[in-house]
Amino acid sequence: MRALRYSINVTVDGCCDHRVIPADEELHRHHAGNIARADVLLLGRVTYLMMEQAWRLPSGSAVGDGADPFALAIDAARKVVVSGTLERVDWNAELVRGDLGAAVRALKREPGNGVFVGGVALPLALAELGLIDEYEFVVHPRIAGRGPSVFAGLSEHVELRLVDTVEFASGAVAMRYEPRR
Repeated sequence: MRALRYSINVTVDGCCDHRVIPADEELHRHHAGNIARADVLLLGRVTYLMMEQAWRLPSGSAVGDGADPFALAIDAARKVVVSGTLERVDWNAELVRGDLGAAVRALKREPGNGVFVGGVALPLALAELGLIDEYEFVVHPRIAGRGPSVFAGLSEHVELRLVDTVEFASGAVAMRYEPRR
């Protein structure tokens, strides 16, 4: 069974608004590596639309065109989009409706390296179902003082065990955890 991995950028006060978190080439390479460890990206509607707007490469782009490594990785990745409101998706994507737990368990049963998820609302639902196998929080040395936070409203706490850390030149630290089962 392949693992479902989650990653998010947050400030030290827990804000996950991408507009207040600086990104640089080193972080883009790190997140491109996360995508490379997965066979499929699992995205909710909001994250899919935001990522498509920001990272979809123009038609006819090639690897040698100097594109950001994260843009290349996310553009090429297979995407599964969970939405009850979108009528259709493209950009190497397929739409999933219905029972979230059953759909994600089926994805996890497929052979391969893993499933990668980002965003806020969909990961909350997946955490409630106990389906996330790995959590990564990239904590940035910034206090936002406002904005959305991750896992707001989670009904029960999830005990985690630290399995890896990566420090970046920017001062950000990626902390990877697995749930204690």
